[in-house]
Amino acid sequence: QVRLVESGGGSVQAGGSLRLSCAASGYTDTKYSMSWFRQRPGKGREGVAAITGDSANGKNTTKYADSVKGRFTISRDNAKGTLHLEMNSLNTEDTAMYYCAAERRAHVLSFLETDFDYWGQGTQVTVSS
Repeated sequence: QVRLVESGGGSVQAGGSLRLSCAASGYTDTKYSMSWFRQRPGKGREGVAAITGDSANGKNTTKYADSVKGRFTISRDNAKGTLHLEMNSLNTEDTAMYYCAAERRAHVLSFLETDFDYWGQGTQVTVSS
C-alpha cells in the first residue's frame, strides 16, 4: 500500500518562504514520477511542479507551472523516500492546499490529475499580505 504524507505547510507573510515535504512509504521504486498540485479557494486542482523518476544516469527532469517558475523548486531524496517543494517569494495567490502525487511511469512530467496513481491528504499554505 503506497502512502504519501505531506508536511511543512503553515502561515507566512507575503515575500516569505516555506518548504513542503512529502514522505512516501509502501514502495521503493525510485522510478516513480511525482508532482505537486495545489487547490486554491474556489478553484480546481492545478499542477505546480513535477519531477521524473530516476533515469539510467541518475538524473531527474523538472517542470513548473508558469505562475511559480523561478520561485518554486521541486526536488526528491530517494534515499529517504521524500519529495520536497521549496517555495520562495510567496504571494497571496499561492494560498492553497498543496498535494503531492505519484505515478508509476518514470519519465513523465504531468499536471494531469488522472495520470496519478497515489495522492497525499494535503497540507495547507496560507500567505497573508
